[in-house]
Amino acid sequence: MSLPETMTAIEISAPGGPEVLQIATVPVPAPGAGEIVIRIAYAGVNRPDALQRAGAYNPPPDASPLPGLEAAGHVAAVGAGVSRWQVGDAVTALLPGGGYAEYAVTFADHALPVPDGMPMDQAAALCETFFTVWSNVFRRGGLQAGERFLVHGGSSGIGTTAIQLAALRGARVFTTAGSDEKCRACLALGAEAAWNYRNVDFVEKMRAEGSANVILDMVGGDYIPRNLKALAEDGRLVQIAFLQGPKAEVNFAPMMMKRQTITGSTLRPQSVAAKAAIARDLEREVWPHLASGQVAPVMDSTFPLAEASKAHARMESSEHIGKIVLKVGG
Repeated sequence: MSLPETMTAIEISAPGGPEVLQIATVPVPAPGAGEIVIRIAYAGVNRPDALQRAGAYNPPPDASPLPGLEAAGHVAAVGAGVSRWQVGDAVTALLPGGGYAEYAVTFADHALPVPDGMPMDQAAALCETFFTVWSNVFRRGGLQAGERFLVHGGSSGIGTTAIQLAALRGARVFTTAGSDEKCRACLALGAEAAWNYRNVDFVEKMRAEGSANVILDMVGGDYIPRNLKALAEDGRLVQIAFLQGPKAEVNFAPMMMKRQTITGSTLRPQSVAAKAAIARDLEREVWPHLASGQVAPVMDSTFPLAEASKAHARMESSEHIGKIVLKVGG
């Protein structure tokens, strides 16, 4: 099939709130060597999209300026040197940007087959969170079966993914969330305990369980020293975002005495090869469990592409449980 010349997309008209997301007509991207173009059915909505919209997370120089870091759909074109994918293949993919559009280009090695039996809206909710959780919890954090794992924001897209994957691999899972309803949702996904951070001190609770071997945190701020207090000896704190800011006052002496590790990463700036390696791990270790239904993305809501601003408002309200997606194509 030949690609059209133009497409409908959502642009960031200026840095600001959800209202700056505007419908536009833009050129359809062409695949370069090692790349594919996807005709998008659904696109995932993620926190980095909101940061980019606000002017706080610029895309890499060679990436689309359009928001959107994950999508699912069908291959519409393949570039030179691509052998795995053919036009018409159903894929879900990590994108360098450009997901809020009818077509997007990405690296062939960053696409994965849609798991057997999974609808496209769920497939679009996989890559950004599964790549992030796999690389941070298991690669950087080294979480092992039998270890105690604490994830903050357990009802978020990242949190619901982390709970499921950690429980699947035999860890004891603990989490925090902002309401009793969200805590119940976390327990249903496999958490051993879920604490409402509005009225429970997670440090005390985690210490009573023997302290955490690994903590995954996206809050930052005053959670950083509290996380270190909740960590066990040889514990690992993995930082992936800073909803309350990246600065904190920390006494490093206890960290030395307990031989703790502080690490973290962001996904988007990593190399093409690094993200391809994560994709290979996921296809081998996780994709069979998605096909069997043992693991599944938790879905919150779906918005039409034209209502991307409403999707962002929903995400930033923090009332959602799981993933928000945009319906793009048929």
